[in-house]
Amino acid sequence: MAAKKEEFEEEKALFEDYIRQQGLRKTVQRELILEVFLMTEDHLSSEDLYWLAQKKDPNVGQTTVYRTLKLLTEAGLAREVRLGDGRTYYEHHFEHEHHDHMVCTECGRVIEFFSAEIEALQDEMAAQYKFLPTHHSLRILGLCEQCQERSVDIKTAGSGAQPRVRVKTTIN
Repeated sequence: MAAKKEEFEEEKALFEDYIRQQGLRKTVQRELILEVFLMTEDHLSSEDLYWLAQKKDPNVGQTTVYRTLKLLTEAGLAREVRLGDGRTYYEHHFEHEHHDHMVCTECGRVIEFFSAEIEALQDEMAAQYKFLPTHHSLRILGLCEQCQERSVDIKTAGSGAQPRVRVKTTIN
């Protein structure tokens, strides 16, 4: 556990610098929320992070968690991800390679992947349309291998309809 905590010293320093620049002070609760966030590689909603922080300190408030996640995102330590279930999730961003997501609409499993071919095609399409991309997010919805094996009745959303998605994290 000590090695894991040392691993996050750079992130902690960046966060402290950022909140200082914003005229905010370093608090025990912000430190705890940062540490809990950094200790998981899951996609966490603000509610998930609140629940995890509450287990360590019942005095942590939901508003503090939400505001700290906003600060973590602004500082470049977290990234907002929308996986299709109407909730916002947060994942590590600092020194993490870009990736996209496949989400199983049956069990909620999230699979991260990277494809150089997809990235190249996106750049090619942007150039073709003289478009300057500043951000992109690719999300593929469908059935994971396990759900395909279990399911004989594959449900697809009608034309124009959004499929029902529920995201599963280790917190669920």
